[in-house]
Amino acid sequence: MKKTNKLNFHVKQQIFFILEKIKANPGFKRYGTNVLWMMGEKILRISVGLFVGVWVARFLGPKEFGIFSYANTVIFLFSAISTLGLDSIVVRELLSEGRRSNVLMGTTFGLKFAGAMITFPLLLLLLFFLKSDFSTSLIVFIIAISTVFQSFNVIDFYFQSKSITKHTALANTVSLAISSIVKIILIINNAELWSFALMVVVDSFVLASGLIFFYLKEDRNNFSSWKFEWKTAIALLKNSAPLILTGIVVSLYMKIDQVFIKFMLGDAAVGHYSVAVTLSEAWYFIPMAICNSLYPSILNSKKQGEVIYFNRLQKLYAFMIWLAVLIALPMTFLSSWIINILYGEKYYEAGTVLMVNIWSAVFVFLGVAFSYYLTAENLVYKSLYRTAAGAFINISLNFLLIPLYGIVGAAMATLAAQIVANYVYDFFDKDLSGQLHLKNMAFNPFYLKKILFK
Repeated sequence: MKKTNKLNFHVKQQIFFILEKIKANPGFKRYGTNVLWMMGEKILRISVGLFVGVWVARFLGPKEFGIFSYANTVIFLFSAISTLGLDSIVVRELLSEGRRSNVLMGTTFGLKFAGAMITFPLLLLLLFFLKSDFSTSLIVFIIAISTVFQSFNVIDFYFQSKSITKHTALANTVSLAISSIVKIILIINNAELWSFALMVVVDSFVLASGLIFFYLKEDRNNFSSWKFEWKTAIALLKNSAPLILTGIVVSLYMKIDQVFIKFMLGDAAVGHYSVAVTLSEAWYFIPMAICNSLYPSILNSKKQGEVIYFNRLQKLYAFMIWLAVLIALPMTFLSSWIINILYGEKYYEAGTVLMVNIWSAVFVFLGVAFSYYLTAENLVYKSLYRTAAGAFINISLNFLLIPLYGIVGAAMATLAAQIVANYVYDFFDKDLSGQLHLKNMAFNPFYLKKILFK
């Protein structure tokens, strides 16, 4: 008993020591607060969004929910064009060239708005090629309007560069509250499918309004000072070109499976698959929130020397991997039960899909962290190569596995694609051998404590 008490006391001391060490870190208050704001908002969004999303899925049923999910997938496939891969690049430029922020903001907004406009004729061509029916095409075009309001996300880049992401979190929270209330009203009144598609647009509009409000509230901020500069636009597009191509490839290997499922198995199968994918991807906010908040810290560590820089990267990789494992393990064993409780028996096929798909999170979490390293090192073209490899694997395996295993085969293809893109590729690129070593160390549980707390 005495030994047990001593052991417990020792463990408590270690935990207290670690917490005190973290709190004493000079960057904790600045970057840690941002992480907490983003994590808090995302957790709230997942909690409320899951409740309302489950209600919507139950109300629509597998077939109509499949159409709705397919429409969102089509828009996602064009997201790289509407966003132009500018997100992390603009944050980097705002950090390094703060005095030119008005030019960067105005130019980025103009480019993103133009990208959103280009999306519409491209969607028309795609839907004509796919011979989509009128009702599906209508849902797609309604949701596409949301990309126009997403041009105002440039304000979020500004907040990230200033480490004041709480404004984005608050704007997202207001948007979530309004859209959730309206969706519940729509369900109660037995609204049609197009009404839920319109809510995607309303959500984007409210978020844009919130970002504008907080931006104007900051001292000396106004839109009249924004300037579009062709020279800056060309420079940004030159830097983001590999990211645009990468984004297209990423969207293919992340979402093309739902297109295959629709044409091979039908709308209801898309509904089953989408339910499982939604639960898996619900966790993907975690690496984005953490990396968005820590990106300035990682960039600043480069100035302090390579040892500190790589030490921070290794800690980040390890944290991402094992956090994803902690999520995937219980989800694997409880997948069928979770699907049945949340969505009901009519979505029973989603249970096995979730069991497989949730393990993609391990490599998605790692991939998000690694993508920030590539951006920091101006190696974004590497992202194109590795995601192209992942897309090739995903498309090939979808052709092979969906006819054999149905929607579970699509989940298997997605997992294989994530492994290839975010880990296996590094074995074949000598320039990434150092990062491969950091990843290997991060995967090793025996080095976990050393990596995280050294």
